[in-house]
Amino acid sequence: MLLWIGIIIIIIVIFFLLIYWGFYNRIIRMENRIDNSWAQIDVQLKRRADLIPNLMETVKGYMKHEKEVLENVTKARSALMTAKSHQENIDADNMLTGALKSLFAVAENYPDLKANQNFLSLQDELTHTEDKIAYSRQHFNDVTLAYNNTIETFPGLWFAKRMNRKTRDMLKIPEADRELPKVKF
Repeated sequence: MLLWIGIIIIIIVIFFLLIYWGFYNRIIRMENRIDNSWAQIDVQLKRRADLIPNLMETVKGYMKHEKEVLENVTKARSALMTAKSHQENIDADNMLTGALKSLFAVAENYPDLKANQNFLSLQDELTHTEDKIAYSRQHFNDVTLAYNNTIETFPGLWFAKRMNRKTRDMLKIPEADRELPKVKF
């Protein structure tokens, strides 16, 4: 009888060790997905930052008196390239997005620029890159949500506490971008 109790205890211990091992690996894989997802955002932000100098050179010749718009784009790009933390990267990206919106709005006043094939090509590439950035952000938030759900619900909560894991922040839209644009006629 004592032998059976010992075997049952060993089986229970092995069972819990296997569950712990499984949750440990699951949490690590999810953290790696989050890190990979952030790296994909970084790649797209770098791609966008690399396209901007070409776009700026094309635009400069047409918009000599729009110096402030061009300077804002340049400052925002520099901030993105020198960002050290996730938050600095997000802030610089938001600043660059706003500066590019201004640039394209001003470009509407220059029909020759709008018809320039180089400008159109760069604008199209930038638009595709913006779409990739949006998708990458969505993917980042999706994998972060899955991770947070795993470590905030039972039994993952129990394992996450033992592994000193905490929830991760999702990417958020800046308050200024949440406002609906006003259309006036």
